[in-house]
Amino acid sequence: MQKDTLTTLNIDTIAQSHKALGIGKPKHPLFSILRFEDLPRINNDARVRLIFDFYQIVLKKDCPGKIQYGQTPYDFDEGIMSFFAPRQVSILEPGNVLAKSGWLLTIHADFFRTFPLGKRIKDYAFFEYAVNEALILSEDEEQSIDTIFQQIEKEYNLPIDRYSQDVVLSNVDLMLTYCNRYYNRQFITRKPRHSELLSRVERILNESVRNAAEQGLPTVNVLASHMNLSPNYLSDCLKQLTGQTGQQYIHEKLIERAKEILATTELSVSEIAYQLGFGYPQSFSKLFKSKTGLSPQSFRQSFN
Repeated sequence: MQKDTLTTLNIDTIAQSHKALGIGKPKHPLFSILRFEDLPRINNDARVRLIFDFYQIVLKKDCPGKIQYGQTPYDFDEGIMSFFAPRQVSILEPGNVLAKSGWLLTIHADFFRTFPLGKRIKDYAFFEYAVNEALILSEDEEQSIDTIFQQIEKEYNLPIDRYSQDVVLSNVDLMLTYCNRYYNRQFITRKPRHSELLSRVERILNESVRNAAEQGLPTVNVLASHMNLSPNYLSDCLKQLTGQTGQQYIHEKLIERAKEILATTELSVSEIAYQLGFGYPQSFSKLFKSKTGLSPQSFRQSFN
C-alpha cells in the first residue's frame, strides 16, 4: 500500500503567494487584496501543508463543501471568515477549490510593525483559531465587512502616497474590531451548543485532575487537544460561559480538588502536590495561597 505523502509548501512573500495562485505580482510587496471571483480555478490532486509568513484575512462566499463548526456542519451559504497568523499551518485537501466569491487579504507584519496595530493585533485571539472555528457572519455583518474590503481594495488600486498606509491600516483595524464584536456575538448566540461544550470540558478536566499524578498537570493545550479545538478558541468559549480564561478555569478545578483532599485525608502537602501533577510542592502551595488567601496547611487546620 502506497503511503500518503504530505507536501509542505512554505510561502515567505506575498509575491510567492500570487505566483502560486497563478496571477501577476502584487502592487505592494507587503500587502495585497484579491477577489476570489477574479482568481483562476484551482483543483489540487494531493494533500498539501501550507505555511505562510504573513497574516491572512479571508471572507468566503459561495464555496463548495461544508465547514465543521464544533460538531455541526454548516454550508457556505453565509459569509465565512477565517484568520491566519504568520507560520500557522493549514492543510489543503485533495480536490479543495477556492471560493467562487469573497475576499483574500494578505498583509505582512512589516507593513504595520511600527503602527499601533503592530501591538494590538496580538490581542485578537482568533488569528490562532482553527479553520473549523471560523466566524459565521449574518447578512448585515457580511455587508459591513464587505464594505470595508471594498475600501481597502479601492486604496490598493490607487497610486501610493504618504497617506496610503494610514488609510489601509485604519480600515484593517476597523475590520478586526468588528470581527472581534462578531465573534463574541457568535459565542453568545451559540450558547446552548457551547453549554454542551462546557459539560464535556468539565468531564475531561475532572478526569485529567484525577489522573494528574500519571499524566501531569492539566494545561489549556492538553484540554483543547482532547476537545479538537484550538487553545485560544477554548479559552474564549470558557471566558464567555464562566467569566474565566482556560488557565483560570483549570486552576479553579485544581484548587477544588486540593481542598477536598486536604479536608478528608492525612496526605502531606508534597503528596497532594504530586497527586495533582505539580513538579514542585512550592508551586502548588503558591497557587493555593494566591487563590484562597491561605496556605494548604492553614486551610487544613481550619477544619480542626
